[in-house]
Amino acid sequence: MTAINSVSAERRCRSALQLAAAAILAATLAGCYQTEVAQNQYPTDYRQRHPIVIKEGMQSVEVLLGRNRGGLTASQRADVLSFAQAWRHEAGSGIIVDVPHGGPTDRAAADASREIRSILSAAGVPSNAIYIRNYRPSKNSLASIKLNYSKLIAEAGPCGEWPAGLGPSPHSGYLENQPYWNLGCATQRNLAAMVDNPADLVQPRGEVPPYAPRRTVAIDRYRKGENPSGVYVGYDISKISDLGR
Repeated sequence: MTAINSVSAERRCRSALQLAAAAILAATLAGCYQTEVAQNQYPTDYRQRHPIVIKEGMQSVEVLLGRNRGGLTASQRADVLSFAQAWRHEAGSGIIVDVPHGGPTDRAAADASREIRSILSAAGVPSNAIYIRNYRPSKNSLASIKLNYSKLIAEAGPCGEWPAGLGPSPHSGYLENQPYWNLGCATQRNLAAMVDNPADLVQPRGEVPPYAPRRTVAIDRYRKGENPSGVYVGYDISKISDLGR
């Protein structure tokens, strides 16, 4: 009878150990799953937390009008010319010119719109890329001619979001020593604002032909056994004098 009780106790002990091992294994797998989910929700790479997005935006310039003035001022002509030059470089559409109509500035708007169109044409904007449309200004607002076109823009952010504190907390990011959420956002946002062509963030530009005249001179000097480097004269004119040394 004693031997039977001993065997039963041994079986119960073995079953308890197996159940404990299974519970530990389940808890370990659950912890791994929670860690994987946390990592998927909280990427450690700042480029994944704050990606730079390429989208379509608007470039605009506004020409304010006076009631009794015709044409543009010198600064307004410069603004329109700079706008036209930028259109040739980065535009993704034609130029839309919104002209106020139905108010005391109608005559000034007509004179200014004709001058704007002539400046755009002189800057190389084709006539079929200029679309003029009228709008009715509100009574309390200053009438103005609005020029705009669409272009590619790069954006990142918004920055300054803190979903978890930096101090001690039960958050998984703190316990696992992960970078805080806002880290790298300002760098990404500044890069998006400074890039000249947002398309460069997607793919490289095509190669352009080399400068053939300079290449020909260098190769000809190399063929003759001469020094192919250029001779620069006058670059050290402003250096500090040796007088008194």
